[in-house]
Amino acid sequence: MDKRRNTDVIVETLTLEGKRVIDVGCGDGGLVRRLTRLGAHVLGVECSPRQLARAHAADRVGDEDIVEGVGQALPADDESTDLVIFFNSLHHIPIEVQAKAMAEAARVLKPDGEVYVNEPLPFGAFFEAARPIDDETWVRAAALAAVKGAWVHGLEEATEFSFLHPMVMAGYEDFRDRIISANGEREARFVTLDAEMRQRFARLAQPAPEGGFLFEQPVRVNLLRKVPA
Repeated sequence: MDKRRNTDVIVETLTLEGKRVIDVGCGDGGLVRRLTRLGAHVLGVECSPRQLARAHAADRVGDEDIVEGVGQALPADDESTDLVIFFNSLHHIPIEVQAKAMAEAARVLKPDGEVYVNEPLPFGAFFEAARPIDDETWVRAAALAAVKGAWVHGLEEATEFSFLHPMVMAGYEDFRDRIISANGEREARFVTLDAEMRQRFARLAQPAPEGGFLFEQPVRVNLLRKVPA
């Protein structure tokens, strides 16, 4: 697989300037702010209070907005959006409503609008390092099934491709913080499994050339387009 950074791939794949974008599961708003700097009008949607607090604490860079919400009930009007992004977030939506999240993306999109789904693949060193905390094999497979079934909502797949995203971390605490940021329930598991998780990190992380530690995360992107009625 080619080695590429997630955010670089988004910028290279999508036309962003002037577009109305929803970032579903936007976390601390890092991607929202980057897309805003590139000329997009971005609404970030996030359900985690911890992540919302971080997003709202950051300085605004433009007209971006970040609100509480979920992918299966997007806070946007019908046909009001050019692009919906699920950036490592679709598999965090409960399996029973992942298809509903795709239907919601179709609802808010304008005709010919796009859905960009970036999902980590369930293998590789980082996946194995994090697996005792939360084995996401099944939920990631379910997310792919929701994408492949989105044609019933009028979303036609335009392309699918994979690449390796480099994840550089300062050390074990950074590794831990990244994993629990998406799900606070994982924090207690880290306490219980502390010795095992430290051993896995030491065994599976590679020294990064620029300092710190490196994992190369396999990623799949699916780009869908809304078929005009």
